[in-house]
Amino acid sequence: MSGLPADAPTIRVTAMPADANPYGDIFGGWLMGQMDLAAGSVASRHAGGRAVTIACDAMKFHAPVLVGDEVSVYARLAAVGNTSMTIEVEAWRRARHADDACKVTQARFVFVATDENRAPRRVAPIA
Repeated sequence: MSGLPADAPTIRVTAMPADANPYGDIFGGWLMGQMDLAAGSVASRHAGGRAVTIACDAMKFHAPVLVGDEVSVYARLAAVGNTSMTIEVEAWRRARHADDACKVTQARFVFVATDENRAPRRVAPIA
């Protein structure tokens, strides 16, 4: 499993048949959704409340995910602005009965912290 991030995954999930196209490959949109969930968890934890996705960029697919694969999504806070947070995200797949994993995609998500009226609010800098 060389190359895996050192920290624990933010999300770990098994890819199921309903998440796949007729060829057995998992939809990119499903994978992107899992990555958005992981990034959102990191953003809302740092913001101490509601945070919403405003952008996703630099998405690149390296390898397919197949039905039955375990997908581990790693997300880390990379930068903070006044109200925004940039989260770097990687997704790795592991065949159900194997030990080795490979990176399948990576992306950068940007979130904005919002208040109870859904207006942007300040967030703390990176510690």
